Amino acid sequence: MTPADPKLLANIRIVLTRTSHPGNIGAAARAMKTMGLAQLVLVDPAVFPNSQADAMASGATDLLAQARVCATLAEALADTTLALGVSARRRDIVAEVLTPPEASVRLLTEAQAGPVALVFGNETSGLSNEELSLCQGLVTIAANPDYSSLNLAAAVQVLSYEIRQTWLRHASWPQPDVDAATGDEVEKLYGHLETALAELEFLNRGSPGKLMLKLRRLFARTRLAKEEVNILRGILTAAQGAKAAARRAGTAVHND
Repeated sequence: MTPADPKLLANIRIVLTRTSHPGNIGAAARAMKTMGLAQLVLVDPAVFPNSQADAMASGATDLLAQARVCATLAEALADTTLALGVSARRRDIVAEVLTPPEASVRLLTEAQAGPVALVFGNETSGLSNEELSLCQGLVTIAANPDYSSLNLAAAVQVLSYEIRQTWLRHASWPQPDVDAATGDEVEKLYGHLETALAELEFLNRGSPGKLMLKLRRLFARTRLAKEEVNILRGILTAAQGAKAAARRAGTAVHND
């Protein structure tokens, strides 16, 4: 039997956002290492590095030493082609909701092409709507509905275990359906979209948030391929050019 490909696990990163207690970072690193995951990314942690993180890592301090610290979640996901947020609550922002086994299949399939991520929120508040808008799917753990709040490290352990078990059962994977755009490419599309809609006077520059969040929901229902992002940005550029030309023509007529 062909052994499982270690490159797939290497392309899966665990992203912890706004972690408030350093001990949870260390415990999460330990949970990851026991399942063969090594890519840890921290977004705006309250305290890191810290001796409590080292103590709770219990032999996984190498993961802490090589962990990448980012200021924003967008930065942490810039080069990923798939990001799945982990939350006990369903949110309207992310259309697709997956079980841990389903999520592990998706992650390992997409990991053939490049980096993918599992995103965990703050211990108290979880993932914000803005953070979820950067994810293409949501993972929920079927815990006891009367007490569904898992410790951060426990949630990381559950997902890491599912990934490893799925990885061990498959020596080969089907290729991803699309040449997916990276997080950075999609975020640049959203930035271009907001600018273009403002120039076209479709968007209120003073309060773009609500409309842009709805547009993020719209595009989150599908995976955007690199080619599709390029097409959409080309359309926006053409619309901006037409608007600018019309404005110049109007100015010329007025001056005459």
